Amino acid sequence: MSSSLRAETLAVLLSSNDMTGVESLFEHRKISLNTVMRALMRKYGWPIERSDFPTNTADGRAAWASVYSLPQEVVDAALEAGGRDWVDGVRASRAGRARRAVRRL
Repeated sequence: MSSSLRAETLAVLLSSNDMTGVESLFEHRKISLNTVMRALMRKYGWPIERSDFPTNTADGRAAWASVYSLPQEVVDAALEAGGRDWVDGVRASRAGRARRAVRRL
């Protein structure tokens, strides 16, 4: 699993953004968001919370979807401990990779 994928996913959680913003990270990848979340919880000890809810798929079937988040007190503590600079660095790195990918096209 790509450590940059874990970092980018964690940056979204620490930014208190909706996890739907992470979907583009998983385009063209053979790894799921659930796998990344498990690694962040088990390997790194992040107390990620998961909430499941019913939804409909594009083809009309019923399914379950998950929303992941960090408790606000965890986000606040991480950001106060230097996390803001880390999140900014992850975003800058992702933006740089996106610019390089566009140039290759």
